[in-house]
Amino acid sequence: MTLGQSGNAVTMLVVVSLVLFAGLGFMKAVWYILYDKEEANVLFTNNILSQFVLPADKAKLLNKPWTVLTHMFADIRFFSVLANMLWLWAFGSIMQELGGNKKVAPVFIYGSLAGATAFFLSYQSITALLPLQQSAYLAGGGAGVMALVVATTLVAPSYRLFPMINGGAPLWVLTLLFLFSHIINTPVSDTAAIITLLAGATTGSIYVLFLKMGYDWSRWMSNFFYWVANLFNPNKQKGEVDEDDFVTRFAAAHKNGNFSSQQEEVDRILDKINEKGFQFLSKEEKELLKKVAEEDDK
Repeated sequence: MTLGQSGNAVTMLVVVSLVLFAGLGFMKAVWYILYDKEEANVLFTNNILSQFVLPADKAKLLNKPWTVLTHMFADIRFFSVLANMLWLWAFGSIMQELGGNKKVAPVFIYGSLAGATAFFLSYQSITALLPLQQSAYLAGGGAGVMALVVATTLVAPSYRLFPMINGGAPLWVLTLLFLFSHIINTPVSDTAAIITLLAGATTGSIYVLFLKMGYDWSRWMSNFFYWVANLFNPNKQKGEVDEDDFVTRFAAAHKNGNFSSQQEEVDRILDKINEKGFQFLSKEEKELLKKVAEEDDK
């Protein structure tokens, strides 16, 4: 993953999260300079943080509907942000390698939205949580990362990590490590957090289930991002979208019970070049060839 790579969805998500984390951290520091510690924390939470995180109270949410989107990037807990970004980078890079840049951001956003919905409904329906509505809020992309982890694992459970070392380790080992880290860091009593993460995991599973049937939930969102990014770019034709045959290949591979490894993907791309020519490669296929060539040069 390089910061200069065009269209790198993993980099985009990480950068947005870190920029907002740094911005909120700076504002909190200013409040602590202007006021004493106890008063500063209350004022910062009520006046600044509340504009970005998702409230559990219905009236507050109606006044700040944009928090449905901003909450997934807004978090001031250092270790929470660090963990989410590391897991996002690890699994997002694998998903990006297998399916290209068009899948990562939509899966993360779908998972976060599902987590937000589950979080809000839990505070409206679970009796034990009703008294906490006024002060509870959801921050960070934990549910989105969970969706991405589950989706990536289900897409390629046999994917090998560090294949040069004794054949590598299967991806599900890293997934178990991720789940274990969440289990030990999420108290059993925190019902809303557990429900939120389960919603993210369910979303990732459903996304892959539909991929196996040949339906891609991410396509419309990817096309929308493409349209926004090139809205003022005269060099891009209206409606121009790179070819994406990932869903077709994945659905076909599912019937055989296995999805391509990176080497198999490279072999397939080389065969495609021999049959049709380099100009018929999709953007993701060209980026994979470039990545492999750069690794070989090291």
